[in-house]
Amino acid sequence: MLALRLVRGSHPVVQLRRLLVAAASAGTGFVLLYVLAGATARPAGSFPRLLWALVPLAVTAQFAVAVARTDPATRPREGLDAVGLGPVQRVLVAAVSTAIACTLGSALALAAFLHLRGELTGLPFDGAGAGLLHADRPVPVAAALTLLALVPLSACAATALALRPHPPLAPQTALPWGIALTACGLAVEAYAGPGGAGMPAGWALTAVGLSLAGPGIAYACGALVQAVRPGAMRLLAGRTLQEEAPRLGRPLGVLCAVGAGALTAVALRERGGFGVPLGPLTGPACALVVLCAAATLLTRAVEVRQDRSATHAALRDLGTPGAVLRTAATLRATALVAVCGPVVWGVAQLTSLALTR
Repeated sequence: MLALRLVRGSHPVVQLRRLLVAAASAGTGFVLLYVLAGATARPAGSFPRLLWALVPLAVTAQFAVAVARTDPATRPREGLDAVGLGPVQRVLVAAVSTAIACTLGSALALAAFLHLRGELTGLPFDGAGAGLLHADRPVPVAAALTLLALVPLSACAATALALRPHPPLAPQTALPWGIALTACGLAVEAYAGPGGAGMPAGWALTAVGLSLAGPGIAYACGALVQAVRPGAMRLLAGRTLQEEAPRLGRPLGVLCAVGAGALTAVALRERGGFGVPLGPLTGPACALVVLCAAATLLTRAVEVRQDRSATHAALRDLGTPGAVLRTAATLRATALVAVCGPVVWGVAQLTSLALTR
């Protein structure tokens, strides 16, 4: 009950973020239902389509975790223990709020799916997607509810796992493991080719590898900013980026993987070697993945900025101009773009070569 009251009485900005999570969940749920409807009409080849549909599910869960981390009700503050909000209770509040937002999105997805199939009437566009959604074939109710439950369950579990009490992260993590997994993903894609279930599995390995390598890449960007006789500005920007690397690195790596996948898809489409794994919903699904990955990185940046508020206040008390802090932030963003751009291009080129052999 306390969790529901905190969800209802949150700040409008926090509510807006939860609505964005609900919108992402609705999009993911609709894609899953579309794949299920296609499987009832054409069972052959439905498994690779289901694997591709899990990509929006993964980025939606990641976005839900990022939003939960910025929720004021889940952040440690003085006096919360006295009202029964200890570490475990804060995790429970975050999980409940995430489940509410994702369940709302799944319900919207089911309503839109049934409406476009013509099974719910009384609204505009009744049955407008009957052919696309295979309205002539009945959809198994148990399978549809199971797929819709995947979104809130996965997001809730990921939130509880990410917000559980644990020691602080090390400044550098997992760069060799990330490189190794990325190489394994490229090898799987080269072996499987552009068709079948091997391609989404290989891309998933590549994405996980880049996610693991992300903190190391961000840390290296901070070291690059401080290289060769740094002044106060570059020292501030570089060391701050190195401190932020464990939290910004994972969503940064996922965004790099999404960018590399997009460039690879464009290159293969030009060569005629890449189809549309989700049919007419391939474009909207790709847009959903890109938006969720970008929103996750921006949300984590907001979280990091909130955690740095005390440091910024101390620097201002010491007489540091606000322009210096803004310039340092611009320098950090420039360094990330300058390093991650070639990484995205290189992974896309290697993936294209692996799939066109």
